[in-house]
Amino acid sequence: MNVIDVLRERGFIDKDENGVESITSPSIIDYVNQNNMLTCYAGFDPSAPSLHLGNLLVIMGLSQIQLCGHKPIVLIGGATGMIGDPSGKSEERNLLTPKQIKENIDGIRPQLERFLEFGTKKNSAIIVNNADWLSSYKLIEFLRDIGKNFRINDMLKKDSIKTRCGIEKSPHSDDFIIKGGNEGMSFTEFTYMLLQSYDFLYLYDNYGCNLQVGGSDQWGNITAGLDLIKRLRGKTVWGIVFPLLKTATGTKFGKTEQGTIWLDANKTSPYKLYQYLIQTDDRNVVQFLKLFTFLPIEKINELQKSVETNPEARLAQRTLAYEVTKIVHGETEAKKAVKSAEVLFGEEISGFTDRELEEIFADVPSTVLSKTELSKGTKIIELCKNIGLCKSINEARRLILSGGLYINNKRVTSVDIILNKELLVSEHIIILRSGKKNYHLLKFE
Repeated sequence: MNVIDVLRERGFIDKDENGVESITSPSIIDYVNQNNMLTCYAGFDPSAPSLHLGNLLVIMGLSQIQLCGHKPIVLIGGATGMIGDPSGKSEERNLLTPKQIKENIDGIRPQLERFLEFGTKKNSAIIVNNADWLSSYKLIEFLRDIGKNFRINDMLKKDSIKTRCGIEKSPHSDDFIIKGGNEGMSFTEFTYMLLQSYDFLYLYDNYGCNLQVGGSDQWGNITAGLDLIKRLRGKTVWGIVFPLLKTATGTKFGKTEQGTIWLDANKTSPYKLYQYLIQTDDRNVVQFLKLFTFLPIEKINELQKSVETNPEARLAQRTLAYEVTKIVHGETEAKKAVKSAEVLFGEEISGFTDRELEEIFADVPSTVLSKTELSKGTKIIELCKNIGLCKSINEARRLILSGGLYINNKRVTSVDIILNKELLVSEHIIILRSGKKNYHLLKFE
């Protein structure tokens, strides 16, 4: 299959309400069918020091394009990031300082390198920063060279501008009217389309870039870049937009009540990423397997059958969570995330840090004790009463004798066990469990 077939099969190409694919021209299919190599770019504004799960769709799209033999360009918006893309935004972003932009770029760059092959091959990926060419472009020259090629009437018809400015089509003609009622848009944001269009032109001139991809909110920016290249160079280039992903419950993919799911392990741990994905709704899991893993379609079809015939096993969800965590954080962290999930179902606890255990048991009762408690000679049955795990010492004794008390998921076999530092499962933590799921975290400080 050619690259368009692959993107289509895995669900990367967005469609409108009539089922029309969001590809700017079908001529791209003829181009790749003649074994021509595409040079494709996607842009990432460095608005934070880490990419997030929502960015993963475009990153994986670039990766699939490279696997088909084409060349990806990752554009980091060191210049445009200082303005902020208004697309899909209801209000203007806070402007970042050059220092913040640099720090964010330093955080994003190594994350991108996990997904794409950078090297010396013909289709090896490269990373560019649009600050390298936009920062030195003088305003008067930019307006003369680039700005004159844009018509305000055309720009006002773009969705990113219409929405923010409250522009609607007149019910009586083909004209557009400004209804207002929204925050509006600053001139700074209004120029973003020109800057992104020039990025495409610059990459076309200097790298032979002939395809831009992005999220569905980027259609207006992408087509503006195509028009600029057509006008100034007389050449046809292409654009493809990927679908806007929402979960079956209507929430934006990668968002939770607690906030954004980040790709930086220091902001969102591998365990939390795994837990987020393993909770994927049956209605979404097959789509996400196609988009966010490299599993063959045949394997995904098998997993789809398991969703239909044995949904309780959640094999598809567990596969999705493991594969994505492995891609983002590596196989070791993915296996540890699986083990972390198994711990809650009674697997032996070992090899975890304090932070990891606190994340795994974030929703269970906990008690902070002094480290001196580890040398006082307190019996476990007394401790169970003191922290409220059991109502009395006698109840704790009966619990142990019936085989229902566990320390670090190991069954306690004696009522005479004394609290001591050898029971620590990490530097400061002991995990007690009564019955199957009644956990209590003890932290010694």
